[in-house]
Amino acid sequence: MFRPLTLFNRSRNAPAMRDEGSGDPFYQLHREMNRLFDDFWSDFGAPSYFTGDRGRARPVHVDYRETDRSLEIDAELPGVEEDDIDVQLSDNLLTIKAETKFEEEKNGNATRSYSSFSRSIALPYEVDSDRVEATFKNGVLKLSLPKPPEVAAKTKKIAVHKG
Repeated sequence: MFRPLTLFNRSRNAPAMRDEGSGDPFYQLHREMNRLFDDFWSDFGAPSYFTGDRGRARPVHVDYRETDRSLEIDAELPGVEEDDIDVQLSDNLLTIKAETKFEEEKNGNATRSYSSFSRSIALPYEVDSDRVEATFKNGVLKLSLPKPPEVAAKTKKIAVHKG
């Protein structure tokens, strides 16, 4: 039976592949090409759209904003519980780590998934760790790292004039 070779499955809920035991050389080529694309894009943190392995890598979006008084960082951590987040500050290096674990057993079949995230950010100034504020709500970690008084005093807004 002929099946067209498609890179993406229309439903995205199931991989667009046949049985692993198929001896069809075109199917084997298709599978190898999908694996090649997955390996390439996984280096950039992208999830797998070719082989259906969506749990291997998940991109995490992190925003940085600098205000007059602090550095604000927002990290989107979907599916992560508050207890699974670890934030550390050491020698002007902020490290955010998070992990998710999921286990479910139905009718004797176990389903497990695990993913982790770690991002280290070099800070441009020394931060007093006692003044750092962290909140986690609706899958978003918000950090506020206040600037030291000497850095805040040196910051001056420059007016931009037209023409």
